Amino acid sequence: MNRRSVLAGLAGGVASMGLLAPSATAAESGGRPPRDERVEALLDKMTLAEKIGQLQLVGDENTARAALADGRLGGVFSVVGAAKLNALQRLAVEGTRLKIPLIFGLDVIHGYTTNFPIPLAQGASFDPAVAATDATVSAKEARSSGIHWTYAPMMDVTHEPRWGRIAEGSGEDPYLAAKLAVAKVRGYQGDDYGKADRVAACAKHFVAYGGAEGGRDYNTVDVSLQRLHNLYLPPFKASVEAGVATVMASFNTISGVPAHGNGYVLHDVLKGRYGFSGFVVSDYTGIQELILHGLAGDGADAAAAALPAGVDMEMVSTNYAEFAQRLLDQRRITRDQIDDAVRRILLVKFRLGLFERPYVDESGEVKAPSPAALAASRQAAGRCMVLLKNDGAVLPLAKSVGSVAVVGPLGAATYDLNGTWAGLGTGASTTPPVTVVDGIKAAAPGAAVTYTAGCTVEGTDTSGFAAAQQAARAADVTVVVVGETAAMSGEAAARSTIDLPGVQQQLVAAIKETGKPFVVVLVNGRPLTIPYLHDNAPAVLEAWAPGVQGGHAIADVLFGVVNPGGKLPVSFPRAVGQIPIYYNHENTGRPADPANKYTSKYLDLESGPLYEFGHGLSYTTFRIDTLRLSETRMPARGGRIEVSVRVANTGSRAGDEVVQLYLRDPVASIVQPVRRLRGFQRVTLAAGASTTVSFTLTPEDVGFYDNAAQFRVEPGKIEVYVGNSSAATLSSSFTVV
Repeated sequence: MNRRSVLAGLAGGVASMGLLAPSATAAESGGRPPRDERVEALLDKMTLAEKIGQLQLVGDENTARAALADGRLGGVFSVVGAAKLNALQRLAVEGTRLKIPLIFGLDVIHGYTTNFPIPLAQGASFDPAVAATDATVSAKEARSSGIHWTYAPMMDVTHEPRWGRIAEGSGEDPYLAAKLAVAKVRGYQGDDYGKADRVAACAKHFVAYGGAEGGRDYNTVDVSLQRLHNLYLPPFKASVEAGVATVMASFNTISGVPAHGNGYVLHDVLKGRYGFSGFVVSDYTGIQELILHGLAGDGADAAAAALPAGVDMEMVSTNYAEFAQRLLDQRRITRDQIDDAVRRILLVKFRLGLFERPYVDESGEVKAPSPAALAASRQAAGRCMVLLKNDGAVLPLAKSVGSVAVVGPLGAATYDLNGTWAGLGTGASTTPPVTVVDGIKAAAPGAAVTYTAGCTVEGTDTSGFAAAQQAARAADVTVVVVGETAAMSGEAAARSTIDLPGVQQQLVAAIKETGKPFVVVLVNGRPLTIPYLHDNAPAVLEAWAPGVQGGHAIADVLFGVVNPGGKLPVSFPRAVGQIPIYYNHENTGRPADPANKYTSKYLDLESGPLYEFGHGLSYTTFRIDTLRLSETRMPARGGRIEVSVRVANTGSRAGDEVVQLYLRDPVASIVQPVRRLRGFQRVTLAAGASTTVSFTLTPEDVGFYDNAAQFRVEPGKIEVYVGNSSAATLSSSFTVV
């Protein structure tokens, strides 16, 4: 049996088991991009070699120049600078037969020249406008430098905080991830990504990358069809509906089939069911890696698996370029598959306006953050911070404070405040973030502010503790800044434990020993296991990696210029042994019960997370009450129910509350999560003020995908919970009929 027959046989076997496999009918009738006369006219002129060339994406100037000498290149990524990109574009437009422009891509993840908070922090804002602002500023800066295409937003839902790339996404909930992904797509692309201040977005990583076993990057994902469609796919579906230009395949396998060769997810679902008309790009050498996965025996096999599955452009590796002609002759791929891939790539290039405006005005290149961009980054960072604990109202600090000791290895950090995937754009590396020390000095100009590191982030040396304690004893209050370096989260940055690294926890304990007031600020790219801080620190502020204005933004919150209103987009576990722990889990037949040994729990650990999804405190207090439903019955087709609550600021200062709506379907043909987020609104209220917050529910909110990937809306009772976290207790119900 030849290799093609083996793969076909495997697909048939998987299909017979009801697992992930493309159906022949769906594969034959997959979605196609809309017809564009400009694209069709150009396709008619192209030789096969020129078409194959459009499928190649490279990541450096020298390789690009060599490929352009033969007129066989579609795009370049990770080359920065208007002059460099114009020079490469000139080779394509003026030096090749058909003058097809290159597309230039870059990982513009949370800023180009101006770095914003990491995406996980943006998830904590529960404010799509924060993500949209980041994308709008980033797109304008990137396009001014000649970048057309960003490899963002990342919308991988994950229950795995050990996974470093949790920093790049929006956390554990598909609804929140979808709302923020759509906001970012629209921020990058606007209503026309051909405009001079917009870029084409890329939804990544398709799909289920966040389910990597053990939190190890690039690792296996084994997932049921219902969980694939209910948990991992919703943000991608929403992004396609929002018009995202491109999609990137993920590194992982999906129930035994690597994403780069998975025709079910790429061809049948993405291009077929969702009608995606843009192009799919591989991740870095993702097609070549089909060999190590074990799906392909060599490069030819890899290309023969990836192109029919739906990967249109190959990043870095060259299997399409090397083997497409041979595979076509062997009838392992078809001309129609090649033409479809080229058609999609050309369509995006036309929509970017590259044929009319292939070059960028070098005099307009943004080389430093503008005052407006810095202000936007600072405001975004303030909206992303989460007050985890504040016993005794130790925060906010008084601006009249006489002295402040800043202690901790991240108190004077610069680029670590940017977090992962930062500093790639023109001028970004020459604009270091504002440190926490400098932010505090600016916020309290009358105070004596000192800085003592105490220790390093990862080291074991405690010799600096004595100096840190001395500084704390001499100050009115100490701000302890601890957490992770930028390199400790992001790609290839999995951690087997997620405690505070090194001896930082001991440093906090040493400051506590002084008996003087102190607060802890966390700078990190993932949830951490911090039960010691919860039990011993008077106040804990989760600042994440806050970006280029991080020090100012942290000081804004510490001194009450900004009243924190962020909420956790991901559960904080008590210990690494709890992982995975997430709010939207299914019940077991024996839910945790401390009074009954034979229930689902640990003998040596309290049940539930340390901080639940949606948790976040404020310097004021709120009351949410008066839950009303406009109807008690919802038709399964076309039904609508309005849900409203009253939210009041019962404290003494203005602040933000995030009102969150959760649903539960207690009896269903597929066991449903104990709660599912289906609405949120962040509202700002003056002291003593109140307002009514309303949500609209439809059958889409109560339905779910079954194990045949069919969307179902079943009759029965639906429970409604509204509050300020996933632990909300205010409840009502309605019936689907």
